[in-house]
Amino acid sequence: MAVDDQCKLKFLELKAKRNYRFIVFKIESQQVVIEKLGSPEETYEEFAASLPADECRYAVFDYDFITTDNCQKSKIFFIAWSPDTSRVRSKMVYASSKDRFKRELDGIQVELQATDPSEMSFDIIKSRAL
Repeated sequence: MAVDDQCKLKFLELKAKRNYRFIVFKIESQQVVIEKLGSPEETYEEFAASLPADECRYAVFDYDFITTDNCQKSKIFFIAWSPDTSRVRSKMVYASSKDRFKRELDGIQVELQATDPSEMSFDIIKSRAL
């Protein structure tokens, strides 16, 4: 599975320059490509709404939070979105390509696997960030 160079470049911009809140990736013609870039002002709810209800996707989300010590922090989440309603072949392709794609994105701090929205709720993001 090939990875489009833009995937790595935009991820580096998210990580270093904080140009994006999130990036949604899809597999198209045997290659991982960018489907959507979320601006820094977009919310977690807007990110979650950008994932299709019946198709697999990969995504990264930059979560900002304040620790109990009152420090501003950020964690980059990798989310493997594989809804129960997606096609079996699609689930297999995304599952078999996930680790290789994730290795291309240096700086992932937390990984989530989600098959429905409840498995990647904002409360889960908050709890996994600590």
